[in-house]
Amino acid sequence: MKEKVNHPEHYNNGNTEAIEVIEDWNLDFHLGNAVKYICRAPYKGNYEEDIKKAIWYLQRSLSKRKKDKKKKAKENHNIQLSHFVNQGKTP
Repeated sequence: MKEKVNHPEHYNNGNTEAIEVIEDWNLDFHLGNAVKYICRAPYKGNYEEDIKKAIWYLQRSLSKRKKDKKKKAKENHNIQLSHFVNQGKTP
Protein backbone atom coordinates (compact mmCIF):
# COMPACT_ATOMS: atom_id res chain seq x y z
CA MET A 1 0.00 0.00 0.00
CA LYS A 2 1.26 3.46 -0.89
CA GLU A 3 2.08 5.83 1.94
CA LYS A 4 -0.33 8.79 1.87
CA VAL A 5 0.69 10.69 5.00
CA ASN A 6 4.37 10.17 5.81
CA HIS A 7 6.60 10.78 2.80
CA PRO A 8 4.08 10.15 -0.01
CA GLU A 9 5.64 9.19 -3.35
CA HIS A 10 4.51 12.34 -5.17
CA TYR A 11 6.67 14.46 -2.82
CA ASN A 12 9.71 12.16 -2.98
CA ASN A 13 10.95 12.13 -6.54
CA GLY A 14 14.56 13.10 -6.08
CA ASN A 15 17.08 13.46 -3.30
CA THR A 16 15.08 15.93 -1.22
CA GLU A 17 11.46 15.85 -0.11
CA ALA A 18 9.37 18.98 -0.71
CA ILE A 19 8.78 19.53 3.03
CA GLU A 20 12.54 19.50 3.65
CA VAL A 21 13.06 22.26 1.08
CA ILE A 22 10.21 24.33 2.51
CA GLU A 23 11.56 24.03 6.05
CA ASP A 24 15.23 24.46 5.10
CA TRP A 25 14.47 27.61 3.12
CA ASN A 26 12.13 28.85 5.86
CA LEU A 27 9.34 29.55 3.37
CA ASP A 28 6.08 31.08 4.53
CA PHE A 29 2.69 29.43 4.04
CA HIS A 30 2.06 30.76 0.53
CA LEU A 31 5.50 30.07 -0.91
CA GLY A 32 5.67 26.70 0.81
CA ASN A 33 2.41 25.62 -0.76
CA ALA A 34 3.52 26.84 -4.19
CA VAL A 35 6.70 24.76 -3.90
CA LYS A 36 4.68 21.76 -2.75
CA TYR A 37 2.34 21.93 -5.73
CA ILE A 38 5.19 22.48 -8.20
CA CYS A 39 7.13 19.53 -6.79
CA ARG A 40 4.21 17.14 -7.03
CA ALA A 41 2.74 18.34 -10.34
CA PRO A 42 4.52 15.86 -12.62
CA TYR A 43 3.85 12.91 -10.30
CA LYS A 44 0.45 13.27 -8.61
CA GLY A 45 -1.68 12.87 -11.71
CA ASN A 46 -3.16 16.31 -12.32
CA TYR A 47 -0.34 18.50 -13.60
CA GLU A 48 -2.46 21.42 -14.79
CA GLU A 49 -4.47 21.64 -11.55
CA ASP A 50 -1.33 21.54 -9.39
CA ILE A 51 0.37 24.27 -11.45
CA LYS A 52 -2.77 26.42 -11.23
CA LYS A 53 -2.77 25.94 -7.45
CA ALA A 54 0.91 26.94 -7.28
CA ILE A 55 0.19 30.07 -9.32
CA TRP A 56 -2.77 30.90 -7.06
CA TYR A 57 -0.52 30.74 -3.99
CA LEU A 58 2.17 32.82 -5.70
CA GLN A 59 -0.38 35.48 -6.66
CA ARG A 60 -1.71 35.45 -3.12
CA SER A 61 1.84 35.91 -1.81
CA LEU A 62 2.42 38.90 -4.09
CA SER A 63 -0.89 40.45 -3.08
CA LYS A 64 -0.14 40.00 0.63
CA ARG A 65 3.33 41.46 0.18
CA LYS A 66 1.89 44.50 -1.59
CA LYS A 67 -0.70 45.04 1.17
CA ASP A 68 1.97 44.65 3.87
CA LYS A 69 4.19 47.20 2.12
CA LYS A 70 1.33 49.73 1.94
CA LYS A 71 0.45 49.13 5.59
CA LYS A 72 4.06 49.66 6.67
CA ALA A 73 4.35 52.85 4.60
CA LYS A 74 1.14 54.17 6.19
CA GLU A 75 2.40 53.29 9.69
CA ASN A 76 5.71 55.08 8.99
CA HIS A 77 3.83 58.12 7.73
CA ASN A 78 1.66 58.16 10.86
CA ILE A 79 4.76 57.92 13.07
CA GLN A 80 6.30 60.89 11.27
CA LEU A 81 3.08 62.90 11.62
CA SER A 82 2.78 62.15 15.32
CA HIS A 83 6.40 63.25 15.78
CA PHE A 84 5.60 66.63 14.25
CA VAL A 85 2.35 66.99 16.22
CA ASN A 86 4.10 66.16 19.50
CA GLN A 87 6.66 68.86 18.80
CA GLY A 88 3.99 71.43 17.93
CA LYS A 89 5.09 71.58 14.30
CA THR A 90 3.17 71.02 11.13
CA PRO A 91 4.63 69.00 8.31
